Amino acid sequence: MAPPAMAEAGGLRAGPVVATSEGRIRGSYSDRAVKFLGVPYAEPPVGPLRWQPPRNHKPWTGVRDATRFGSICALTTTLGVFSGPRNDNEDCLHLNVFTPSLKSSAHLPVIVYIHGGGNYDGETKGLDGGHLASNGNIVVVTVEYRLNLFGFLAHPALDSEGHPFANYGILDQQAALKWVRRNIDKFGGNRNNVTVAGQSSGAVDTMINIVSPGAVGLFHRAICQSACLATYPLAKKEAAEVIGVSFAEAAGCGSGTGPAVAQCLRSLPASKIEELAGTAIAPSKYVIGTGIVDGEIIPDQPLTLFRGNRFNHVPMMNGFTTDEVNFTLAIREYWSNADNALRSPVGVADYQDYVSSYFTPPSYAVGTAPKVLALYPVDGSTSPQLAWNRATSDARACDVRSLARILAPKIPVYVYEFADKAAPSYFPDMPSMVMGAYHTADIQYLFPSWHGGPEGIRRPLSSQQTLLSAQIIASWSNFARTGNPNVPGKHVWASYSNEPDAPAWMVQDLPGQMAVTDDIFSLRHRCPFWDAALTN
Repeated sequence: MAPPAMAEAGGLRAGPVVATSEGRIRGSYSDRAVKFLGVPYAEPPVGPLRWQPPRNHKPWTGVRDATRFGSICALTTTLGVFSGPRNDNEDCLHLNVFTPSLKSSAHLPVIVYIHGGGNYDGETKGLDGGHLASNGNIVVVTVEYRLNLFGFLAHPALDSEGHPFANYGILDQQAALKWVRRNIDKFGGNRNNVTVAGQSSGAVDTMINIVSPGAVGLFHRAICQSACLATYPLAKKEAAEVIGVSFAEAAGCGSGTGPAVAQCLRSLPASKIEELAGTAIAPSKYVIGTGIVDGEIIPDQPLTLFRGNRFNHVPMMNGFTTDEVNFTLAIREYWSNADNALRSPVGVADYQDYVSSYFTPPSYAVGTAPKVLALYPVDGSTSPQLAWNRATSDARACDVRSLARILAPKIPVYVYEFADKAAPSYFPDMPSMVMGAYHTADIQYLFPSWHGGPEGIRRPLSSQQTLLSAQIIASWSNFARTGNPNVPGKHVWASYSNEPDAPAWMVQDLPGQMAVTDDIFSLRHRCPFWDAALTN
């Protein structure tokens, strides 16, 4: 894109100014894109606005600088080197816009990207969308939203105040989508062609927005990156309120449920709340890392809503990484070394204990755990880590397939597997860890400079991986543009149709993407076994 005429100031080019509905902002140039960073989309949720739905930001006068990322939202747990740093900041409701054109007549498709992190950490710093925007010829928006106890908390004292409650982080995302609807045409985007995309918990949040009445009409397509899942249960209001009351007691606000407790909670120092949110290693028992079925923002469990055809009918692209669980095991290994509690690598007993505790009712049928150990044994060629990863990652893969089978008769669904086992790792070298195509590995193929949090190590893509990145970006941008990830005129990736011989699965691997049939996919990941093991 040729940049528009710019003012000169001391030999430096001044960035472009855009007039949003709240006020004017000045951005900067990045490669072939223009970026506007740290743009507030809601009032700071502090003081009496803590644990309240987000409110539109008040208009400002003058030109607001938008050349630096805003503050990230308060977080404590960092998932190894995935996120950080720890902070107590509540004034964080900002978004970032990356665009290849500022012409309102461009009508470019828009991707609003929701970062992952378990809904208790993660941030947009590092997610420079300029590459994705310029190469896909789309507008990219990344969003900060309230996390952990600030973003997902149910308590009777708060829930009885007469406002939407519990899912404050989801309400933030919907407020950002409303900002996009009001303003994105000023950035060359088309407000009537918006795709919500998210990774990990951002994918779960994408799924929540698909079933949330509050998001109707705010987006038109959805991309779930590790992943929208058929069997992912959300917390129920009643159980979440019990946890919320326990949190209030621990915070010194007592066990009551009246206005005095709500006032006490809103008066707590942010540092105290983050202290109760956990440690760098793990979230506390008070943190709910999912959405909460409150009956309004989330009317019911997503699976129930999908089966009942009660959701926003938008085309979906849904996928996962081949070695999802290696990410979790890498975090375990990282902290084992970092805190000097040098444990041995994952052992046979660790693997057996995990399987015996995880593959149990109510999600899995009685007797599933012994069958898993028999089907995924530790032997001369398979270490406990590799067996653990393969068993749980296959279960995740088949869960994505299960959801596709439910949704395919209702909406277009495109499913994929990211399979590049040589993907660069942003973790420090851990000789006993085999990373493979680990959870989060595919983020850097969309945002090439991304390397986790500030402690993560940046390792560039190879030339072959750069070509794969270009193919993935083309799939995302084509899907955002038309609801179909194929290059126009070349339909090699079929939408899921329950036909075993259709090329329904796009495998993203070196030397490039390749479609495989559902039959082949099912056999590779042992889906007949996992389908039979599920209780729902």
